[in-house]
Amino acid sequence: MRASPLLEVISLNYTVKRSKRKTVGLEITKDCEIIVRAPIGMSDKRIAEFVEKCSGWIAKKLPEAQKRASKSREIGKMEAELRRAAYEAIPPLVEKYSKIMGLKPSSVKITSAKKRFGSCSSKNGLCFSWRLLAYPTAAVEYVVVHELAHIKHHNHSAAFYALIEKYMPDYKERQRLLKI
Repeated sequence: MRASPLLEVISLNYTVKRSKRKTVGLEITKDCEIIVRAPIGMSDKRIAEFVEKCSGWIAKKLPEAQKRASKSREIGKMEAELRRAAYEAIPPLVEKYSKIMGLKPSSVKITSAKKRFGSCSSKNGLCFSWRLLAYPTAAVEYVVVHELAHIKHHNHSAAFYALIEKYMPDYKERQRLLKI
């Protein structure tokens, strides 16, 4: 014999948060916690009845939230690994290509930029997104050379790309790796 939905809901742990509101609401947080937001004067019995009434919704949404939470933890772990890898890999690459190209940045920073892999400030400070480390080393090297070239040419002129090509003849193939 299967337990009734009421018995299944009673075994659910949920937190009640009361406030100056007129209606009752239900939320499943990113940590898969079930929160019932209720008016200050609502009885525990009415709250339990509300949760019972919403048991179908909870049964549908809780597994979805658990799946999202699991994926979020995986992404968080991957992000931590990419950040660590960026701090270990990018500064030595900047130093290596800086010596080869004879161009010295004023600073090198690792950022969380989402829309660009690298940038060069007007004061020749270089920034690289840790997200770049999700790409092959050849692509990372291209971005390093690209940003170093901006120290000499603060634009994307023919002279800028000629400078990149001088130190990285296969830069177009490396550039394509970023568009995968």
